[in-house]
Amino acid sequence: MAETLLVINAGSSSIKFKLYRAAPGGVEMLLGGALDGIGTLPRLRVKGHAGEILADQRFEPAEIPDSAAAQRCIGDWLTPHLAGHEVIGVGHRVVHGGPNYSHPVLVDDEMLRTLESFIPLAPLHQLTNLAPIRVVRERRPDLPQVACFDTAFHRGHPELADRFALPRALYDDGVRRYGFHGLSYEYVSGALRTLAPEVAAGRIVIAHLGSGASACGLLDGRSMESTMGFTALDGLPMGTRCGTLDAGVVLHLIEQKGMSAAEVGHMLYHESGLLGLSGISNDMRALIASEAQEARMAVDFFALRVAQAVASLSVTLGGLDGLVFTAGIGEHSPEIRARVVDRLQHLGMRLDADTNMAGSLRIDGAASRLPVLVVPTDEEQMIGLHTLRLLRGA
Repeated sequence: MAETLLVINAGSSSIKFKLYRAAPGGVEMLLGGALDGIGTLPRLRVKGHAGEILADQRFEPAEIPDSAAAQRCIGDWLTPHLAGHEVIGVGHRVVHGGPNYSHPVLVDDEMLRTLESFIPLAPLHQLTNLAPIRVVRERRPDLPQVACFDTAFHRGHPELADRFALPRALYDDGVRRYGFHGLSYEYVSGALRTLAPEVAAGRIVIAHLGSGASACGLLDGRSMESTMGFTALDGLPMGTRCGTLDAGVVLHLIEQKGMSAAEVGHMLYHESGLLGLSGISNDMRALIASEAQEARMAVDFFALRVAQAVASLSVTLGGLDGLVFTAGIGEHSPEIRARVVDRLQHLGMRLDADTNMAGSLRIDGAASRLPVLVVPTDEEQMIGLHTLRLLRGA
């Protein structure tokens, strides 16, 4: 029987999953899919390693109301397709590891209780990350499960990058800048060592731009600072999350506008970002296609904040040797890449229009003093590698 690993990447409204064969040098994908639209328009789509369609099934909202139901549905579909495969473990993306976890760990009861205590720090993600773990434990309590944390890659930050200007006691109690999207940054920085080793060894900023967005400054592949902080609200504006916000605004909304903490939280997580700015959509593609002034303003705002983040992180790094775009918007939107780099011309960046439109690996032009790259991310492969290494004691 072939040894395989299942990787589950649960988000706020979807679960992505991939089945990997455990190979001597790493992992090889056998199939991958996603169950999107949880609670609204659920749809299960699965493809084989060659891109062939294995499943495309829609459900009523009541059939898949939450992440636990989605995981059970995925498990039901996978079961007959695992014939001839020995699943040796399941790897999960968990957004917040708090101050406790700096490396992937095997799941047990105590760890689950600890991770539940971090739900208020990442309410959009942490609960939905943990739901599939519980479902797998119900169905296969004997199967090892590994939690891989989005915060772990940033745990080597200098204290200067971790601190808020708050009393020390709060820092000691865990109120600090954690950073997120670490699995993506770890994958991209590793891929750069093969794709562009001369860039990977230097001072680079990776811009992970998707529905969730952040930027990270790296020195020789190590995270030095990230735009995200204590929660996944900080830093860049996102699809529905606000990004950096004056804390006084929160006080104003509670004290002067009479909003409850729950109401403010819902607004900051679900009604802000691109959606709040435009009043139209949280989807960058829809905003770029729109002629509405509010849509253009939201796009401009996003590009400006990304460029500002790149410039700011270059100060932490003591200079800049390259910029890398990744994730959904970063990989697929030449418009956003062009807008961001156009604002960074003072750092010596220029794009080549043709390679940028094509989304090539190198998109910088001949006149650019700095390399600009597009590198697709693969969080699931990173989780698979971590899971295999932990189970094999590597």
